[in-house]
Amino acid sequence: MVEALVNPSILAWARERAGFAVSDIAEKLKIKQDQVLAWEAGEKKPTFKQAQRFADRTFIPFGYLFLSTPPHEELPIPDLRTVGDHPIGQFSLALKDTIRATIERRDWYQDYRLEQGLPPLTWVGDMTLDNFEGALAKVRELLSDRGEPRPPQFHQYYLQLIERMEALGILVMRNSVVGNNTHRPLDAQEFRGFAIADVSAPVIFVNAADVSQAQIFTLLHEFVHLLLGESGVSDLNHKNDNAVETFCNKVAAEFLVPGVEFSQLWQSEVDNWKVNLPELAAHFHVSHWVIARRALEHQLITEAEYWAHYGKILAAFKREKDNQRQKDGGPPFTRLINTRYSKNLAAAVASEALSGRMLLRDAQHLIGIQPSKLKAFAKAELKF
Repeated sequence: MVEALVNPSILAWARERAGFAVSDIAEKLKIKQDQVLAWEAGEKKPTFKQAQRFADRTFIPFGYLFLSTPPHEELPIPDLRTVGDHPIGQFSLALKDTIRATIERRDWYQDYRLEQGLPPLTWVGDMTLDNFEGALAKVRELLSDRGEPRPPQFHQYYLQLIERMEALGILVMRNSVVGNNTHRPLDAQEFRGFAIADVSAPVIFVNAADVSQAQIFTLLHEFVHLLLGESGVSDLNHKNDNAVETFCNKVAAEFLVPGVEFSQLWQSEVDNWKVNLPELAAHFHVSHWVIARRALEHQLITEAEYWAHYGKILAAFKREKDNQRQKDGGPPFTRLINTRYSKNLAAAVASEALSGRMLLRDAQHLIGIQPSKLKAFAKAELKF
């Protein structure tokens, strides 16, 4: 059989880039580990079929295997995550692929809006870092938070905010895996979300692998990114001293839980600070996590107390997800489409495809619905 004259160092780079050990890629290719090691040492060459399967399993173009050196890769939007006061400088393939696919969908929706003759969104990039009060007022104006009662449960409020943001023209995407691939999970410790600021098709992506209690804060944080006209990947670290991240954290926190009112309601004299959580969470209609974060920001609790509490929330979140998967396997796939890719995008793609202005296979590429199921999806989930 004809050997593929691949670069051994590229094989090792591709495997490590995908986060696989030698044993992992050997299992995926149904070969022995010694064979993979021989390829990477340059002692043997894979066949063309093996090389093609290797490229497919490591998520790289086949042609990359013949390069003399690995390509230089950067995130296509600014990386605002930090450790202390230094940029992280590293990112997983899962994060990169998620951003790349999101930009592809943004580009399609941008063209769609232009073809529909829809005007630019003038509020995107309307605020600056030197106008905190103006930004806070703008968030309240755009999201209609003018003192009317919020939904009683924080999750209901979260969904209400998403609905209002999508009404503004934003593509709000929430996912815990790369696309629809459940074997490629996203890591909440790597990033919480990202924003792509665009006057025609702004995007907010929330990492749904994060605890549900924290996602509403991510949503607001990324919304402020759009107001500033600043794209970026965020970790929401309260110690992040990047000017954009600090500003977005501050506006999101003040919108959800106004500082003066919070300080007045917090009971410092109680023996256990957690006694404050249910009452204040109910008052502001947010989660216990948001209240705990505000307490940390106001120096009412210590770092150790905050992270211990977060650890318990995370453990409970993981147990809940595991129990749900064991019980019923989670929600139907079609119900996840509006969540993963935005109802705005799903409706636009379904409309174009069902009208014949778009190929059904192109629609499947964008929103993951098989051509034979698109009409049923549009009727059940989009109310076409």
